[in-house]
Amino acid sequence: MTQFPDPSALSKSDLETGPIFAPRFDANGLVTAVTVEAGTNQVLMVAHMNADAITETLRSGHATYWSRSRGKLWKKGETSGELQELVELRTDCDQDALLVVVRQTGHGAACHTGRKTCFYRRVEMTGVDVKLSDTGEAQLFDPKAVYRR
Repeated sequence: MTQFPDPSALSKSDLETGPIFAPRFDANGLVTAVTVEAGTNQVLMVAHMNADAITETLRSGHATYWSRSRGKLWKKGETSGELQELVELRTDCDQDALLVVVRQTGHGAACHTGRKTCFYRRVEMTGVDVKLSDTGEAQLFDPKAVYRR
């Protein structure tokens, strides 16, 4: 596993404003990664990265995440062709979240449902009922054909 500096060894000032990249991983060795599209800044997805996913993303230039459900590294778009080309990787002030700025390739879909973004439903409350409604985000590819499920 790739090693990054221990954030607890840094002063608050060094952690928050210094040049040392020391991600603050959670108890499972993960950090939240919010992925946005370069140019539009539209949020495409939220995932997690471990040290190896960060290293592979920086090495390959393609966004790579840790799949909690599969328990392994996940190069986004490897199966669908919807690769995410890394434009920039940022960390927040206390280094416990990442912002992954990408160029979405293929049909332009970041979501496995074939949509541009994973955030294609809004939560609405009507009286005491809470429901989801579709935002109208079009499918850019047929997931049944791509994933053969």
